[in-house]
Amino acid sequence: MNDAALFAAHAEICKVFSNAMRLQILGILRDREMSVQQVARALRRPLGTVSPHLLMMKQRRVLTSRREGSSVFYRLANPRLLKAFDLIHEILLDQLRRDVL
Repeated sequence: MNDAALFAAHAEICKVFSNAMRLQILGILRDREMSVQQVARALRRPLGTVSPHLLMMKQRRVLTSRREGSSVFYRLANPRLLKAFDLIHEILLDQLRRDVL
């Protein structure tokens, strides 16, 4: 993969971090697999709102899924992605603390 293709792939994964609901989904799925219905309940959002986000995250290989009967279960494709998630979260907390002081 050349540099341009790598940067393009990087930008696509970063789009996951550009939406608050997708960030919440990452947090919810950090330690477990959940069905679409379970994710929607945890977020208190309708299935029709949550499903497109899950699909987008799967298309960018952030999540993987498996089907069991009529249910689809999602989990993180690579838990190392949480390092980036947590690092950005820590940086934002630091900035908020500085702004308050």
